[in-house]
Amino acid sequence: MQKVYTKIESIVGNVVTVRAEGVRNGDLALVGDSYANVIKLDGNLVSLQVFAGAQGVSTNDPVRFLGRPMMVSFSDHLLGRIFDGAGVPRDNGPALTENMIPIGGPSFNPAKRILPKNMIRTGIPMIDVFNTLVESQKLPIFSVSGEPYNQLLARIALQAEVDIIVLGGMGLKYDDYLEFRDTLEKGGAMSHTVMFIHTAADPTVESTLVPDMSLAVAEQFALEGKKVLVLLTDMTNFADAQKELSITMEQVPSNRGYPGDLYSLLASRYEKAVDIDGAGSITILGVTTMPGDDVTHPVPDNTGYITEGQFYLRNGHIEPFGSLSRLKQNVNGKTRDDHRALMDGMIKLYAQYKESLEKKSMGFLMTEWDEKLLKYGELFESRLMDLSVNIPLEDALDLGWKILAECFEPNETGLKTSLIQERWPKRTEENEATE
Repeated sequence: MQKVYTKIESIVGNVVTVRAEGVRNGDLALVGDSYANVIKLDGNLVSLQVFAGAQGVSTNDPVRFLGRPMMVSFSDHLLGRIFDGAGVPRDNGPALTENMIPIGGPSFNPAKRILPKNMIRTGIPMIDVFNTLVESQKLPIFSVSGEPYNQLLARIALQAEVDIIVLGGMGLKYDDYLEFRDTLEKGGAMSHTVMFIHTAADPTVESTLVPDMSLAVAEQFALEGKKVLVLLTDMTNFADAQKELSITMEQVPSNRGYPGDLYSLLASRYEKAVDIDGAGSITILGVTTMPGDDVTHPVPDNTGYITEGQFYLRNGHIEPFGSLSRLKQNVNGKTRDDHRALMDGMIKLYAQYKESLEKKSMGFLMTEWDEKLLKYGELFESRLMDLSVNIPLEDALDLGWKILAECFEPNETGLKTSLIQERWPKRTEENEATE
């Protein structure tokens, strides 16, 4: 039975306070015609965050408690649809009301989890070759404003070898939202994609609901045996929305004004990544923008303790240094026998290229070895690091060998003789003529 109260004690920002009994934290309510959820309990004093904002709400508006948490519909009818942060259709399609499931539940039973063991191919060499994405992994993409992280996510959504894509957008510019939609529609990926989009013009509180909506739907698909990839952008906007909420609730602020439970707020979402015994999996890639490119900022700092590595997106490409997939060793020993050795060897040579580049910029005399490294570095960046490169893993490994052969003698690479004998590109008359 729904409880209705007709006297609002106070309205501060988008938070209204009413005296009520028998209400639970997180319960959904209607303030007038607007949805709200319970964010604070102080005895019988209940604070509610109004999703659409408190503008137009008066102290004598009815407050109706629905006795349940925020819920989202789940069915195959979700595929190809776009919703806002409150689960309302954004694509002018019909509202979905069947099979409603609660959002924001606990993470999956650890006893039912299995060790990550399968690779997710993306067609991006800097991921597939050097920092392999593993099924059920949770990885952030650390970046700064202005970098093409949303374009990168859209490309991963198009090319990743998964069954379902769930895209959660928080604080997106409207142009970015349209670009996601148009890219996925043109690429034919919308048929297996669900989008929950909160734009910068939407109520702030809806931003805090997007990850929970996305992950609740993803978990249901995973339980049906689907391999699900959840793409979240931008988790810093999510944390900023939580910061704004905590200030409204008059919580004691922590580092740079963020709530003291920021770690838990992030971890409770990222920990939904799981490979379920006898069913499907959830893999999470979440963009985290770093204000001022500061990795010690509270959001990336806390994120780094939760996730299993990170990708650094800088200057339009994924950095070889700093980027790390801690689970890659679970899978890259099963891809091809030269994968690990080639990956390590090429990164070592790229590190030496960086040293030679620094020597050149300081005016030092370049040796023959330095010249080889400079040529290698330029080829590595243009043929493998460039985000426009789109090739399967095996072709990327073959390309790595070709780059090495164009720049070095076999004995200069530091790779095992047996691998060189097996994989080193054979010189042809055409190659020799071009040289």
